[in-house]
Amino acid sequence: MVSRKEYNKIVERNSPKSKTLQNCARAFVFGGAFCALGQGIMEIISLWGVKEQDARTLTSVALIFLGVLLTLLGVYDKIAKHAGAGTLVPITGFANAVSAPAIEFKTEGFITGVGAKMFIIAGPVIVYGTSAAIIYGAVLWVLHMLGITLF
Repeated sequence: MVSRKEYNKIVERNSPKSKTLQNCARAFVFGGAFCALGQGIMEIISLWGVKEQDARTLTSVALIFLGVLLTLLGVYDKIAKHAGAGTLVPITGFANAVSAPAIEFKTEGFITGVGAKMFIIAGPVIVYGTSAAIIYGAVLWVLHMLGITLF
């Protein structure tokens, strides 16, 4: 019988080594590239004479469209394989999270396939993000009512 200590040594010896620093660097570079792409799109739209607020909105729409298109073509998953978390944070990652299940389950119909599965991944993010925003806003409101200003 193998002792717990010996077992832990065997597991440690045979487990793949963590590449945390490399993964963080990749996420930083790819996430930054997505953000730079968004900034470039916004600059181009602004050159057309569009107001800044409208240019921001159109940039978001363009990035969402790009995320869905890359997901539909099967390219987004290939990028994500190398970029890791760098593809999750930008708005394109959210577009991917919503569109991938919808594309995958489209054969089940619009209601039980696309409609039911579309938010299977993104749904918890929406729920917990909205809940956190409500709690954060309530805490700030209470602090404001007490005369405490954080920013």
